Amino acid sequence: MKNDVLSSASQVMGEIQIYDCTLRDGTQGEGFNLSLEDKLEIAKALDAFGMTYIEGGWPGSNPKDARFFEAMKDVKLEHSRLAAFSFTRQKGFTVESDPNLQILLAADTPVVTFVVKAWDKHVTQALGITLEQNLEAVDDTVRYFKSLGREVILDAELAFAGFRHNADYALAVLETAVRAGADCLVLCDTLGDVMPEEVTARVQQSLKLGVPVGIHTHNDLEMAIANALVAVRAGATQVQGTVNGVGERTGNMNLISFVGLLQAKLGVRCVPDLSKLTELSRFVDARANRTPRNEQPLVGASAFAHKGGMHASAVNKDPSLYEHMNPEVVGNSRRVLMSDLAGRSNLVATAASFGLLLDGKDPAVASAITRLKELEDEGFSFEGADASVMMLLRATRGEPEFFKPLVFRAHIDDFADFGTEAEASVQVLVGDTREHASALGDGPVNALDKALRIALERHYPSIAQVELTDYKMRVLEGSRGTGSRVRVLIEFSDGRSRWTTVGAGVNSIKASFIALVDGLCFKLVQDGVPPKTLLEPQVQVAQV
Repeated sequence: MKNDVLSSASQVMGEIQIYDCTLRDGTQGEGFNLSLEDKLEIAKALDAFGMTYIEGGWPGSNPKDARFFEAMKDVKLEHSRLAAFSFTRQKGFTVESDPNLQILLAADTPVVTFVVKAWDKHVTQALGITLEQNLEAVDDTVRYFKSLGREVILDAELAFAGFRHNADYALAVLETAVRAGADCLVLCDTLGDVMPEEVTARVQQSLKLGVPVGIHTHNDLEMAIANALVAVRAGATQVQGTVNGVGERTGNMNLISFVGLLQAKLGVRCVPDLSKLTELSRFVDARANRTPRNEQPLVGASAFAHKGGMHASAVNKDPSLYEHMNPEVVGNSRRVLMSDLAGRSNLVATAASFGLLLDGKDPAVASAITRLKELEDEGFSFEGADASVMMLLRATRGEPEFFKPLVFRAHIDDFADFGTEAEASVQVLVGDTREHASALGDGPVNALDKALRIALERHYPSIAQVELTDYKMRVLEGSRGTGSRVRVLIEFSDGRSRWTTVGAGVNSIKASFIALVDGLCFKLVQDGVPPKTLLEPQVQVAQV
């Protein structure tokens, strides 16, 4: 029955054009900022992914967008058509004399998209012109750019609000654009408050004008994707949105989720390779210096993560028992998390992801689960800290340690004339050799990291490849003030892979040191370096 439904949906929808406006509408979102280089690299990524259209920006609104279009003249797009955005002819100008339109013309894009007010209230109050003047501007502008051989897309801003308040005028705006030669009419839910039944009715009404219809929705009521899907079912053939749903207020329609839904679930092919979906999502976040949202559907780190022991056990037997699709279809991967809710299946799956095959009946697995739950009760959180899980498992299996931390010290000096300086020293036992090292750093954790490396690199040279790429500390019991327990997560990289470790306690420096030790030891495990000591497995550290 399910396949029949999906098949019929595909037949109804036909070919869908994906119009990406991340580089223009997306940048109107709070905290989403792109440099010129960012915009150029994202445009290339969108093209490689296979977006039908890329809206590069509004060349008449700011110098950066004008430079973007100039730079894009040297970029050959393989899959996408580049669009430039603008409003129509302004009051008091002809199309030939309007400076905004002349800048748009200079951008020399094959596609131009014009935003047009479809709500009469906005025409008279926001633009300060008559309703007839607005129609004349639409007619003049569309005719002019069609005469130059451009593809013209009309974004009917506030279309649904316009239909509610003055349906005759909203329709007149669309009719005027069609008579002037517009190639596509896009109904914009600018307020983000439209309901699905209204979308269906207006799309069907607009299709009667004889040109393709598109949809542009916002997410103010968490309805953007649902409304876009409804529009497509009603006959819309162009869908506008942004990567990761960035945009003004609560954001635009999330193209990442929508494209995944359309192609993976409904069988409507709109991009060449859906397995690049996760890569594109994370690339855009990285260029914008944003942390990817773990909970994002399909591509988030948590989208196919399993935390409960019962879930993990079932997924190990058959992933379809708790997964609606294969994560590899969208370029994501399955994760089994370790926590106080974990069972043996969680640990077995985590170990397997690092190439260690365990028997769930092994007593060491049960011991590790018991110890993990004890540590989580003390403030540790192994969710997302798989490297610490592996080090815990090694300890409970009685495997030899790489070194034994004996003593560490860290302090900060504040000099009136020279500023603040952190100093740390460590003593470790490697085999039968006692190593002592000290170092200065930007802060106590940085100083400890440096001192630990100095003490160990003579014995384990590959440690020099490791960098700390992220550091997070969370206060767990804020009501206890400076006596609160804290949790520290540290992310490491050696240029080939990344891993995360955790430490916890009432002392933030000690918590950090625990995570540092795990992180460096994990590197040695991954490299297959043989340990140089056979001491007790529990790591003991002392702060003086």
